[in-house]
Amino acid sequence: MAPILSAALLTLHPGTAHAADPTTMTNGFYLDPDSSARRWVNANPGDGRAPAVRSSIADVPAARWFGNWSGAVGTATGSFVGAAAAQGKLPLLVAYNIPDRDICAGQSGGGAGSAADYRTWIAAFASGIGNRPAVVVLEPDSLGDESCMTQAQITERNALLNNAVAQFNTKAPNTWVYLDAGNPAWLSAGTMAQHLAAAGVGGAHGFSLNVSNYLTTAENTAYGNAVNAALKSAKGFTKPYVIDTSRNGNGSNGAWCNPAGRRIGRPSQLGGGAEMLLWIPGESDGNCGVGAGSTAGQFLPEVAYRMVYGY
Repeated sequence: MAPILSAALLTLHPGTAHAADPTTMTNGFYLDPDSSARRWVNANPGDGRAPAVRSSIADVPAARWFGNWSGAVGTATGSFVGAAAAQGKLPLLVAYNIPDRDICAGQSGGGAGSAADYRTWIAAFASGIGNRPAVVVLEPDSLGDESCMTQAQITERNALLNNAVAQFNTKAPNTWVYLDAGNPAWLSAGTMAQHLAAAGVGGAHGFSLNVSNYLTTAENTAYGNAVNAALKSAKGFTKPYVIDTSRNGNGSNGAWCNPAGRRIGRPSQLGGGAEMLLWIPGESDGNCGVGAGSTAGQFLPEVAYRMVYGY
């Protein structure tokens, strides 16, 4: 079944659509057998929280994040996408290795050591996918961080993101790439549209919203449509977008770093107000909130369990 698009999403930038739709080349989303939630459930079958975490989180298709912890990234993405292809499923991947990653907040700091290193890394990432169908969310946080960057850093980052989009278009032609656009609480829609355009969204399939954040689907849909209105006005095109719903079941309380009282949202699906609703969970946001003492990206079973029930 093809994605259900709102009228605001139907005007695509000419010449950038891929020859094939990865959602029609596959039958549903790939369930990662080695996700952090699944590993914890498998290692702790007697834990009283395990059944709820298994059924509500570990058994829901979600993205796998790739960064400087992934080893030879082309081998890693190739193995992941190959396993999905063997089942006829659509894999969800996140590329998260831009130099000076998370430069403002710092909780997820790191990334490639240089621009040259990143160019090599992202080319290998795309080559690992090859002609197999996939969805890639490209560099969460990267376009909301400009307020604390120098102009030279911004120029370099935009060049790296433009190159990344080009690498996927060349090396992974059946991949839909969504350039990350933060969330409605970060930047105005007009400013984000400017950032997206400068970073190469014209060559990407679309943009992503709410990655590892908590804002409601309705808020993100309104924001995505506003970003598209700004793109249309300034650049003459609009783009499909996806929304991360993994943690937005209760909406946001205004905090972004492991806030209490949040809840899982609707599982990954086509349509739902955006082109797709996807689970792109980032585990712990860092040493903060109900995740105090943890590091960004760490799986916290108690927090996961609380998010199943929303307390």
